[in-house]
Amino acid sequence: MSKGYVVLAGAMFKGVNPDPEWAIAASRCKPGATSLYRALHRANELAQGRMRNLSRLLACAVMVALSACSTARIPAETPLVRQTDPAARQAEAFLARIATLDDAGPELNAVIAINAAAPAQARAAAAAGLPLAGRTVLIKDNIETRELPTTAGSLALAGNRTGRDAPLVANLRRAGGVVLGKTNLSEWANIRDSNSTSGWSAVGGLTRNPHAIDRNSCGSSSGSGAAVAAGFAWAAIGTETDGSITCPASVNGVVGFKPTVGLVSRSRVVPISSSQDTAGPMAANVRDAAMLLTAIAGSDPEDAATAEADRRRVDYAAGLDTASLRGLRIGVLTEQVGSRRDVRALFEAAVADLRRAGAEIVDVSHTPDAAMYRDEFAVLLFELREDMNAYLASLPEQADGTQPPRSLDDLIAFNIAHADREMRWFGQDIFLQAAEGRDAGSYAEARANALKLAGVDGIDALLAEHHVQFLIAPTTGPAWASDLVAGDNYGGGIGAGSLAAIAGYPHLTVPMGHVEGLPVGISFLGGAWQDSAVLKAGAAYERARSAELHVPGFTRWQPPEKR
Repeated sequence: MSKGYVVLAGAMFKGVNPDPEWAIAASRCKPGATSLYRALHRANELAQGRMRNLSRLLACAVMVALSACSTARIPAETPLVRQTDPAARQAEAFLARIATLDDAGPELNAVIAINAAAPAQARAAAAAGLPLAGRTVLIKDNIETRELPTTAGSLALAGNRTGRDAPLVANLRRAGGVVLGKTNLSEWANIRDSNSTSGWSAVGGLTRNPHAIDRNSCGSSSGSGAAVAAGFAWAAIGTETDGSITCPASVNGVVGFKPTVGLVSRSRVVPISSSQDTAGPMAANVRDAAMLLTAIAGSDPEDAATAEADRRRVDYAAGLDTASLRGLRIGVLTEQVGSRRDVRALFEAAVADLRRAGAEIVDVSHTPDAAMYRDEFAVLLFELREDMNAYLASLPEQADGTQPPRSLDDLIAFNIAHADREMRWFGQDIFLQAAEGRDAGSYAEARANALKLAGVDGIDALLAEHHVQFLIAPTTGPAWASDLVAGDNYGGGIGAGSLAAIAGYPHLTVPMGHVEGLPVGISFLGGAWQDSAVLKAGAAYERARSAELHVPGFTRWQPPEKR
């Protein structure tokens, strides 16, 4: 059986139409027989609702397909054969769960594409004795992987098969991690329009929150957060410019870590801002997030920001089990707790847990200068145009010989030409503003001022003035109802994530409980390169936490008394 057949089989269970390469593979069916494409679809229809194990689903599909094809051959390492080792069985179980809950049932739309070879790759990684031992990871679909398209959620990049790994993905594989698939996201990482709905993309549809499927999964790493919460993989990788890891992690009830900018390579990641972009881990607990960070961190000669990464990088999981809060001074950002009484009550309980664990709590009052946000936006507009143009120019020709978009202007034109599918729910006003261009001198001034207000005069000054090791606040409020017509509905003035995002400093969110079944996280912010210390504080809080955590129910939200 050719690689095309294997990819096609996996694609059928993600509802992806085959590209020309798959069509060529399907043409090997003998004359007059049902095509491989239709056979697989029929097998999927027959198996839906009866077979929860994906290996049985795939086996059913392949048997029907082989009956129609005279030239098919099954290689020794086919991922469609039942695996017997634990790593492969775990990968199979995750794929089965995706088929049951993402493609069917509540249809979370958290996963855009799967890697059908993952079980075999997990078996090989485990046998090689690599650190991650075949653990499976879902990758946000703005990060390049060699076996799957990288779309950023846009139909403009639907054929973007680069055949290459982002350096962070290459690092993951070297450590024994396995790419299970790609996750949905807010299209273009939520930088296309100011009235968007987080978690929606033209490629993947609307990501649903596993805790309440009519509630938002936040963005832009929506699918990564929802997938971890739903138990679709060991962990996931998201990206953040400002809040795009930590917000989805918080509202989906998982751990999310935005590392110091420069610890993880950004090469071959669809960009927004070279000043603020970073990838980071999303996982069920702090230890798993730390293990994943250890695997993906490192210097990259193509990304100047990572020059110090190899020197700074450590084993981030080391010492987590014994990390203590005793004697630590922790600053509570009182102005960022927000106006919601329910969130405040959760946060006060979390602070009490920290106190009981031996931390000394210090109230810290700080209201960021409005110029910080103004200048951040000016920076993002300038860098979006420059960085996006550079990324698009680097893309190889598509498989059918056509050229991909080569500039932000090309993306704008594509959206206009395909407005019925791309702009039904919201427009592209941020793209249009960025395309106007900005003066390089005013951009440099804006960047310097935003960085100063968030870093030197922000986090650095607060840590020094109050003699505290970390700053804490609620990450954000509970998930709001998704509304494609009206867009997002953030509220409550909660959180301090922009300080860390603009400064490029580490920001960890850990679940601290729930409001009426909707998760809320607590944020730990530290200084530059204090990634390990922040993770240790989060792990220590995790052990001290007294709050009950909500378990996803995969149904629409209802008040507790009606459940």
